[in-house]
Amino acid sequence: MADDKTLKRTEVRRRTGQFSGVQVLFAAILSIGLFLAIDFSGRITASQPLQQAYENVSAEIEDLRQEQAALIQERDYVRSDAYVAQWARSEGKLIQPGEILIVPVPSGVGIEETPSPQVSLADIRTSPPEPEPWTLWWNLFFDSPPPEMQ
Repeated sequence: MADDKTLKRTEVRRRTGQFSGVQVLFAAILSIGLFLAIDFSGRITASQPLQQAYENVSAEIEDLRQEQAALIQERDYVRSDAYVAQWARSEGKLIQPGEILIVPVPSGVGIEETPSPQVSLADIRTSPPEPEPWTLWWNLFFDSPPPEMQ
């Protein structure tokens, strides 16, 4: 008798389109799982550009650290006495006591004294020439340069 009642309920549910509790629970679990899978996939996709940017920044930081180490090493060398002595001998043309400085002169080149041009004090002008008074007035009233007077 109990089986008849259960059988009738199942037939009624099937006919009326009602869902059982197990079906509703399964649908809820399936929808929550699907939502979590989509959300997790979106987070993975969103994190990939961030991961690439992180790797790029990490590589740049490593390059800058190597450059910093090289610059610190160069700074320490420039501060040393060995660098000062090397610069003084090569570029400073300085010598230590007891040494003789030799400057090589190319052979076969005639060394002649080049005459300097004669310059008189009248040719030397130390200040710009005084402008004509009318050119100052012209500049005050007009945006164009004053006309040339011959």
